[in-house]
Formats: sequence, C-alpha cells, structure tokens
Amino acid sequence: MLRRWPLAAVAAGLTAAALPASADVPVVELDGVVHAITAAHVIQAIEKADAAGAPLLVLRLDTPGGLDTAMRQIVDKMLNCRTPVAAFVGPSGARAASAGFIIAISADVAAMAPGTNIGAAHPVSGLGKMDEIMTKKVTSDAAAYIRSKAERRGRNVEMAEKAVVESRSFTEKEALELKLIDLIAKDVPDLLVQLEGRELRRFDGTKVTLRLKNQRTVKVAMDWRQAILSAIAQPEVLFLLLLGALAGLGTEISHPGMVFPGVVGALCLILFLFASQIIPVNWAGVLLVVLAITLFIAEIKVTSYGLLTVGGLVAMMLGAMMLVDSPLPELRVDPWKLAPLIVVFAGFTLALVRLVLQAQRRRAATGVEGMVGREGVADTDLDPWGWVLVQGERWRARAGERVARGETVEVLSVKGLELKVRKGA
Repeated sequence: MLRRWPLAAVAAGLTAAALPASADVPVVELDGVVHAITAAHVIQAIEKADAAGAPLLVLRLDTPGGLDTAMRQIVDKMLNCRTPVAAFVGPSGARAASAGFIIAISADVAAMAPGTNIGAAHPVSGLGKMDEIMTKKVTSDAAAYIRSKAERRGRNVEMAEKAVVESRSFTEKEALELKLIDLIAKDVPDLLVQLEGRELRRFDGTKVTLRLKNQRTVKVAMDWRQAILSAIAQPEVLFLLLLGALAGLGTEISHPGMVFPGVVGALCLILFLFASQIIPVNWAGVLLVVLAITLFIAEIKVTSYGLLTVGGLVAMMLGAMMLVDSPLPELRVDPWKLAPLIVVFAGFTLALVRLVLQAQRRRAATGVEGMVGREGVADTDLDPWGWVLVQGERWRARAGERVARGETVEVLSVKGLELKVRKGA
C-alpha cells in the first residue's frame, strides 16, 4: 500500500501538467482612425483569443471614428466570436466617436474611464455633400444598424439612435445613467476586478460567467507587417509618397540611366497605390498635384514673372487639402504642416528643370556636333581645298574664300571626313 503512494503522486503530477494553463486576457488598443489595417489587427487578435480560449478580450478605444466598412468588419467579428469582448474607452481624456461608438455599443461589455466621452455617430460623406434623399437613406441605415445592436445588448436603444441621428455625445456618467454602458472603470485592471463573476448574455443568447481573478493581461501589438502598413496609411505620408513618386519618376525620365531616382519613384508609386486602397483618395487632389508640378516646369520655359510658380503652389496646397476624401480631420492632410515641404519641393523642381534645360542647350563637346564652331589653323593654303588642324587632328577642308597657311579658321559643318570652314576672326 505504501508503494502505491509514489505512483499516485507521479500520476497526479502528470495529470496537473497535462491541464492547459489559464489563458491570459489580451488587451487590444484601437488608437486613432478606424481603417482596414486597424480592423485587420483587431480581427486577428480576436481569432487568436478564440484559439487560446481566453476568458475575455479587452478592446481599448480612443478613436474619432473612421471608415464604415472597417467598423462593420470589427463589429461582425465581435458578434460571432467565442471570446467575450469588453470595449473600454480609456484612459481618461479618450473618446469613442462615430465608428468607435458603434463598436462600443456592440461589445459584450461597454465601459468607460472617468473623463471620457462617446457618441456623435451621425454618418457623413467625404468632400462631396450628399443630397437630402441620400442623407436620409444613409442615416436611416446607420440608425437601424445601431438599434439592432443596442437592443440585443440590452442597452438604451433610443439614446443610441439619437447618437446617430442627432449626433448626441455622452460623458461617462451620462452614458452609465442612460444605460448605454455597463460600468465605469479607472483602468483595465479595475475593469477586470469589476467584471469578476459577472454573468454575460452573448449576442447569440448564450450566457457566460466571467472568471477573471488573478488573470494576467497581455497587450496585443501589431505585427511588423501591420505596423508598417499602418504607418503608410497616414494622410501626410500618402501626400509625401505621391510627391516622391512624381519627383523620382520625373527625374528618371529627364535623366535616363540614373536608375536610383526611378527605383525610388516606382517604390513610392506602389506604396501610394496601396495606401489609396486603405485611405479613400480623391483623384481630383492627385490631378491638382500633377498640375502643380506641370506649372513649375512651365515656369522655366515661359516668361510669367512668377505667376506660374504661384499657381503651382496654390494647386499643390489645394491638392493636399483634397487628396483624402474623408470628413474626419484625422484623415485629412493639413496643408499648413506641409507648407515648408511644398515650398522646398517647388524650389527643387524649378532647379532641376533649369539644370535639364541648361544641359540641353549646352553645346556638344564631342562627336560631329562638337566640331561645329571649333577653331583651327590652316595647315596648307585653302583655295578652296586644303588641309586644316582642328583639336590636334588633320582634316581635309574646303573654304568659301582663299585662306593662307597658318591663318585661323572656324568649322561651319562636317560632312563625312571633310570640313567646311571659313576664315576666323
């Protein structure tokens, strides 16, 4: 009997080792504009949480909103995942406006930190203003979308709809009193403490009791690919990529064989086209930037006393303002931040074109063209034929008048191996 105890202890140890460790609570941060890359990051984090059997996923929000398609992708994933999702608007000073508000309302748990706000989810268009009928259609669709999520989550449907239709915003205390959120927490650890033992009713009607005591939280960062793509998907970077593409390709076209400017320009063009799939680009803005560069080039060839340069600067500024088709200030290019760069780029373009034109006008120094205009010395009398020395070479030449040996001659043209010359000054 005593011999069985060691075997039982070993068996118990092996059984304990075989049990999976309790999964951590992933914390995903959605800062800034909601677009395709941030949506992919959130969706990937939810899928990993489902695979790991995480008891909860915390989605920390601080966003002015973003693209409707990206927002709906996040919401659809939250509604159909196995892991409960707690949307937490924080830290203090954060907001979840527009698309961020709809994401918060759609989550299993909605919480806010002190000094935060949510709401202002009225749909808006980009640069173009929608007519009255289209505005009603879009608003009605967004209102129905938020009503279906708020009702299923047991939240205040009327106030949620007003956030969409009337652009209402709410502080954390107002949102809690109006039953738009479930609780107020100062930070993520405080949120987990308050959620311990709470029973949640999932979107599909199933019930889950949260067991979060002593659970670790792990921040889920973007992978290197998402981080790079997210950095590219910025309005200012988008504008710089467009300028880089135009400058690099323009330099390669004007100076064939330099290679490096062409490679840089092609890379910038590819990245610009990729970023334009993430950020809605207004191609009228792109055409204005192209027009600006065209005016800079024309300034070199046309005497406009600076008017074309001024026109180019104005077109560049307007192109920067119109480049991104979005009503969100965070997705629009601030031309005043880029004004010094625009002036430098204009000066660079003018200087580059001037050098190109000077090179084209410069007299050829080698070959047949390089002989024309050169001076030489008559090696024999020319009457009209004879021999001359030009650049150390002896050429058969013909002159329109008699030239004595030793006199200076000037090359007028080259035909085969013969020169046509005249008496020099």
